Formats: sequence, C-alpha cells, structure tokens
Amino acid sequence: MLFTDYNGDTMSIFEKVYNTLVVEGNERTAAQMANFFNTTKGSIQARISELRTQKGFAVYANQRTDTAGRTKTFYRVGSPSRAVVAAGYKALAAS
Repeated sequence: MLFTDYNGDTMSIFEKVYNTLVVEGNERTAAQMANFFNTTKGSIQARISELRTQKGFAVYANQRTDTAGRTKTFYRVGSPSRAVVAAGYKALAAS
C-alpha cells in the first residue's frame, strides 16, 4: 500500500507516524504501525523518538498486558503534565 498526501506525493514514514499519532489521535503499537506502513518496528521507534526529541511532542508509551500474559507497548500523543513542563523550563534556565 502506498500512502500519498493531498498533492499526490509519496509520504515518508515520519509523516505517516505523525499523521497516525498526532493528527488522527490514534493509539497504536510499533508493530501495528510497522505492519500497516510496510516497514520495521525499529524504524517506527526511531520516528517516535524524532517526534519526541526533535519536534517536541509528548509521546507516551503505555504498556498493557492481554489475557494471555503478553505485554504490548501502545504509543499515543498527549498533553505533558505541569511537572514535565516545569522541568523543561528549569533545564532551559540552567543552560
């Protein structure tokens, strides 16, 4: 499956992950996104890291255990707590 934006241009993996988590507000595992976007879990995890470090999004990793005892990590974008924002300002002031 080939994803395109509104202009018909092919979208990058970063753009696909961004659209899934930020624009659409979905909660997905790295494996789900890797399967859907025809790439690897490592590539998805790297794009999630980019969203956090380079773009400043609060991407949360929530672990869930199913009835068979398997633990999966679901990623979602949310609002940072006041404590996290305060720690960021404190870190900026120290530099």
